[in-house]
Amino acid sequence: MEAGIVTTAPALVRFSGIQKTYDGEHLVVKNLDLDIRKGEFVTLLGPSGSGKTTTLMMLAGFEVPTQGEIYIADRPIKNMPPHKRDIGMVFQNYALFPHLTIEENVAFPLSVRKTSKAETQERVKAALRMIKMETLAQRRPGQLSGGQQQRVALARALVFNPQLVLMDEPLGALDKRLREQMQLEIKQLHETMGITVVYVTHDQSEALTMSDRIAVFNDGIVQQIDRPDALYERPVNSFVANFVGENNVLSGTVETIDKDYCRVALKAGGTVMARAVNISGAGAATSLSVRPERIAIVPDGASSDGPNRLPAKVQNTIYLGDHALAVLDVAGNSEFMVKLQPGLLDSLSHGESVFITFRPEDCLALDPV
Repeated sequence: MEAGIVTTAPALVRFSGIQKTYDGEHLVVKNLDLDIRKGEFVTLLGPSGSGKTTTLMMLAGFEVPTQGEIYIADRPIKNMPPHKRDIGMVFQNYALFPHLTIEENVAFPLSVRKTSKAETQERVKAALRMIKMETLAQRRPGQLSGGQQQRVALARALVFNPQLVLMDEPLGALDKRLREQMQLEIKQLHETMGITVVYVTHDQSEALTMSDRIAVFNDGIVQQIDRPDALYERPVNSFVANFVGENNVLSGTVETIDKDYCRVALKAGGTVMARAVNISGAGAATSLSVRPERIAIVPDGASSDGPNRLPAKVQNTIYLGDHALAVLDVAGNSEFMVKLQPGLLDSLSHGESVFITFRPEDCLALDPV
């Protein structure tokens, strides 16, 4: 989807001052303010217990906010029952009726809405064509694979042309290859139909692959909401940096600050220049974030340019097909990872002393972990 289309579209969903507690003491969702634009694919990403699924369930109408209001197309929906919200739902466990045929499962939302028989047949046929399952219309769910059942659940959620589709870990039960295939299919359907999707997952690669924007949840709070590339390249705090993508962390203290950059004294010795992203000032503790693919390994004794050059010791090497990882001991971090081309593995041996280098702009000084 064109980025311009998303940014100029009006907000279809708006969470305003939302709080949710189940016991009257612990807030599962805290002061949530979030707009989701028409036609957008927004993913709620976070670990278990972070508040993402509760947020989705409040939007669906299966949970009620303790405080605040949710709007769809500028209409408050807190007191509106789920079936009147014009929302399609897709769950991880498919939730298909085992005694009904595929055709009857897809037709079910239309029968609830008392759609005419002729229109129901036409819409169901179009929905099955969309998921390429016209020939399996008379089978029952038990006769289908997991991927096929999830396609049926998707068709059932889309058949009545809802203004909004919610997906709760819909691919969690599928194997890796099928999950990746379904990611592309769902994204293609989203772009073709122009529907608005709110998607919940704890799988960061899934979120990066599919989303226009990602809201990263932790402890009931949205830590950052942004485009996938911005979350990866410009995380606003250590939680986002560590949760989204592979990341290396070095601990230190800010020595000096010069405009957008700072010099950091590492706990284990040595200094590093970094971008000052989320620090409280000179003398403050900080956690440095460096992505594995932004680091070069230099043999001991070789010369290199740049201010960030640190001694390291090779702990392990891992071959992963299209790339490889060198696991190093760097400044007290014995699990420091560097991403390499597979052909470079032969030049490294276990226990070897090397140096690493990285550019200051690729090292982010963030809040201490």
